[in-house]
Amino acid sequence: MTAARTLDVKVPGIGDFKDVPVIEVHVKPGDTVNAEDPLVTIESEKATFDVPAPSAGTVREVKLKVGDKVSEGTAVATIEAGEAPAPAKASKPAAPAPAAEEEPSPPRTAPAEVSEEPAAPAAPASAE
Repeated sequence: MTAARTLDVKVPGIGDFKDVPVIEVHVKPGDTVNAEDPLVTIESEKATFDVPAPSAGTVREVKLKVGDKVSEGTAVATIEAGEAPAPAKASKPAAPAPAAEEEPSPPRTAPAEVSEEPAAPAAPASAE
């Protein structure tokens, strides 16, 4: 067993914005997350940002609630990293499957070509 490490997640650089409201909290203590899963969503005057998990693990503490105001560096959550590798490994066997899905790509372009051709004959048929 490897010792889990604790990560303090903070709001990353969001430009010149300060006191940006938290509009959604996606996790609670005890939740398992993968790297890049959204922890909270914040909304500035111009955009909405998700603060992602930096690593897979288990959420130990959520330090924000909806309505809280945050700025760059505000603490979001504490994650015990290294406890969620099972879901990440499950996606690796699926990697060969997308390669097989690349073969059906040519039929997807066929409908676009077909839609252009019948348009010309359809006009004389309507004129009758």
